[in-house]
Amino acid sequence: MGDQYEVSEVGAGALTIPSLRWEEPPEGPVLVLLDQTRLPAEEVELVCTDVPALVQAIRTLAVRGAPLLGIAGAYGVALAAARGFDVEEAVEALAQARPTAVNLGYGVRRAAAAYRAASGEDGAQAAAAAALAEARAVHAEDIEASARMAEHGLALLGELLPGGGHRILTHCNTGALVSGGEGTALAVALAAHRAGELRRLWVDETRPLLQGARLTAYEAARAGMAYTVLSDGAAGSLFAGGEVDAVLIGADRIAADGSVANKVGSYPLAVLARYHHVPFVVVAPTSTVDLETEEGADIEVEQRPGQEVTEFSLPFAQGPGAEAGTGIPVAPLGAQAYNPAFDVTPPELVTAIVTEAGVVSPVARDRLAEVCSTSRWSKSRSGNGMMAE
Repeated sequence: MGDQYEVSEVGAGALTIPSLRWEEPPEGPVLVLLDQTRLPAEEVELVCTDVPALVQAIRTLAVRGAPLLGIAGAYGVALAAARGFDVEEAVEALAQARPTAVNLGYGVRRAAAAYRAASGEDGAQAAAAAALAEARAVHAEDIEASARMAEHGLALLGELLPGGGHRILTHCNTGALVSGGEGTALAVALAAHRAGELRRLWVDETRPLLQGARLTAYEAARAGMAYTVLSDGAAGSLFAGGEVDAVLIGADRIAADGSVANKVGSYPLAVLARYHHVPFVVVAPTSTVDLETEEGADIEVEQRPGQEVTEFSLPFAQGPGAEAGTGIPVAPLGAQAYNPAFDVTPPELVTAIVTEAGVVSPVARDRLAEVCSTSRWSKSRSGNGMMAE
């Protein structure tokens, strides 16, 4: 197995390290990742020299988030090709690293297809170059998609909540840490902040791994957003008190019927939002829509290790004698744990799905397929949001 090692650390100032980048030092190409398990305490990078190291980073959530996993998967294929490893073996390992995240397979398939198309006549070097070019294309497309989702999402908020002063509740982490650009749902909130229309960002802590408290709050602080972290169980009291104007979340997979798989805890928020007549909006690129998965019940939900629930984990050593991966027990020894990484929200609870190609509202199978099939964007209005032609 190749190296997966630390190369840099910066202070607590402005974030200067991208979530992912490709580099070509003299010793050979590498994929450099911002280790998200170390945030917010430290900004540390991992250097992956082969696919097993990247797969380990994906499984441990050092790199995470649907769009970024697609980018990482594509670069992983390029890495295997550039270093002369078995590309088909790499494709299989990467595609299986996290089963619910459809973007991972999407990125892997695109880079693999480019590699195969170029390998027949032009040789291994040309095939590796083709895989890398396709990975860079996936990366660039995500940057553009992020900007378009922010634009469409901000326009939708203006329609649903005229007058500004939005109080937005979000779950998990959906910002620049999960994207080549500024993210999905958090990019919309950031656009509202820049427009002077965000009054408060409510940040669910997102148990058990605290992607909200650790990562969303980290990004919100650096952007100067007014934010408050809350325990997941406190969301109901916010709704009851009339303190939430909209819920914005991302997605790891959207089925053909509009069912949305997202970080566990999303479905209860959708139920609360419906009861309290609050818009529940999903922001995700069309690459997250899996038209081959007919409905929510068909989505394979990843089951995570039980100790993530029964322990407060320490993802990295925090002092003399501490070992990475150890944790503080919070349940009796031998306690069983139910730890799905995601839950599935049915389409009837989703107010709108915001994509780079437009907004789907109401959420219906034919409207979702229409947006996914479009290859260009329109600024014309249709229904409750920006719809693609």
